[in-house]
Amino acid sequence: MEVVLADVLGYCMGVRRAVETAVKALSENPGKKVCSLGPLIHNSSVLNSLAEKGLSILDENNIENADENSVVIIRAHGVSPDVQQKLKDRGCQIIDATCPRVVASQKNVRKFSREGYDVFLAGDKNHGEVLGIQGFAEGPFYLLQNKEDADRIAGFDAERSAVPAAGRASGTGAVGVGKPDSEKKAVFLSQTTFSPVEFEKIAGSLSEKYGEALKVMNTICPATRERQEALIKLCSQVEAVVVVGGKNSANTKRLLETALKYCENSILIEKASELPESFFEYKKVGITAGASTPDEDINQVYECLSRNL
Repeated sequence: MEVVLADVLGYCMGVRRAVETAVKALSENPGKKVCSLGPLIHNSSVLNSLAEKGLSILDENNIENADENSVVIIRAHGVSPDVQQKLKDRGCQIIDATCPRVVASQKNVRKFSREGYDVFLAGDKNHGEVLGIQGFAEGPFYLLQNKEDADRIAGFDAERSAVPAAGRASGTGAVGVGKPDSEKKAVFLSQTTFSPVEFEKIAGSLSEKYGEALKVMNTICPATRERQEALIKLCSQVEAVVVVGGKNSANTKRLLETALKYCENSILIEKASELPESFFEYKKVGITAGASTPDEDINQVYECLSRNL
């Protein structure tokens, strides 16, 4: 068997930075409770390793239970200003590990909201990054999960769903397809891990409604695009593809979706022990991994498959 690694795979800059921030916080705060607000990353092996070092997880819905003077790490996805204020009110020491690319999106949403724009975001409903970005909106905010959502607000669907106003404070309000004012200016951004293909489809639909009044800002992280492009290239070279990463990671799920489009013999696993026997029968297998997958997980899968060389 020949095992081929994708040209780009594994940790992205934002995730690596968050993990390193957590390790540093644990070493610099002996005797203090150190926790992340929600799971630091979508990878169980990394979370287990950090837990062994002393990192606990603070439930995002129970900030009132945070210990006073505890150290709370904001993960790469970021949070809304309201959530940060709640942590400060509890007397927590905040260490902000929000990915710089997410911070840029947060600032843009606040800026364009204040300038009177309708704000559209391509993303997954209830995703941590989306909820955090939503909290920076100070005016109309619309979450679009696919082209069908965009078509409905653009008037191409006879059935139009009324949607409650987006909750801007805590990021927990209902978000979906409403009826924006086509006479206003609009800006369209994206969750950093969103599908580049779906983003372009949504942009096309919005452009038909707003024309030149629409400002399109493709805020998909280059790491996401690079992994998708490297995966498509990999699929053309192998008989089967193994996607390594957390099964609850949006980034990793999209890698699997792409892999299945170009190579039907594709699977998603979190660790080497999950490899099915059938994958040891192929002559050439490719490996890719999500942006929250550590090198050791990738290496273990590689070594496991390589035993059949």
